[in-house]
Amino acid sequence: MQQISFRAMGSTITIIVDSTNPAVRSALTSARKTFLRYEQILSRFRPQSELSALNRAAGHGPRRVGRTLWQAVCHALRIARLSQGLVTPTVGAALIEAGYDRDFGMLAASHRQSMPTPVAVPSWQRITCNPYRRTIALPAGVQLDLGGSAKGWTAALVAHQLGKRFPTLVDAGGDIALSGPRRDGTPWPVEVANPRQPDTGIELLMVRRGGIATSGIDYRRWLHNGRWLHHLIDPRTGVPAQTDVLAATVIASSLPLAEMAAKTVVLLGSDKGLRWLHSRPDLAGLLVTTDGLVMRTANLAHYCWRSGVESAASR
Repeated sequence: MQQISFRAMGSTITIIVDSTNPAVRSALTSARKTFLRYEQILSRFRPQSELSALNRAAGHGPRRVGRTLWQAVCHALRIARLSQGLVTPTVGAALIEAGYDRDFGMLAASHRQSMPTPVAVPSWQRITCNPYRRTIALPAGVQLDLGGSAKGWTAALVAHQLGKRFPTLVDAGGDIALSGPRRDGTPWPVEVANPRQPDTGIELLMVRRGGIATSGIDYRRWLHNGRWLHHLIDPRTGVPAQTDVLAATVIASSLPLAEMAAKTVVLLGSDKGLRWLHSRPDLAGLLVTTDGLVMRTANLAHYCWRSGVESAASR
């Protein structure tokens, strides 16, 4: 195993390659540069980023954008369509109103003086994209936040590129993209942490490829007047979601799909979220409620280490 860890996109990024090939080192260095370059383009916290320039151009007609921003926005809009608008990049203004107006490391040390006012979250369908001119037009008032969408998209892209040569795992702040099985054909072990006791695990998953994402209200949050605020905006209300799901972990065929599903479960709440997962047999998930209840989809057992051992022993 060879690996590299670094900070990018507001998270610790760890890339693990299951190979002894000396060429891995340069490949890992190149992957790090990709994350850092995309952060420069896609961060709303950087005034000089291309995304910030696009947000400032809201209401002023189409703006031609670079290929990376174009692909990232198109990806975010596909996720919005798949989630029926529940996971949307148009929550930028609502996040700013909630106080998430700077990198989270700086936010944790700030003090908000007033509670957030609900902000109407514009429909993602109001955004006009012209693939022939590669232009994007944001209506007045629309502020895009690509956040976790850009991070997961980048992680999946890097895993795919490295995976052409080496078995690869990309961990982007706990969201994981897998290029395929390890060198010996076995799955990658991934532990799901207990959000109530982060140093302990709830489940050990064995996954060969695709993506594993965790979303919740337990991490990117800040305390104001005795009340926790967090970064998951419910577009139906325009404020941080009121939900009984502390954290949700989803396994899917790709990391972006897993990330969308995990956020959807949190926003829907435990009952509707679990039903939503059960209606999609291509997804497997686990969620922890705010009162400590652990809920699983039936098909999660296919990925659980203990279940796999028990099944093998019973045959």
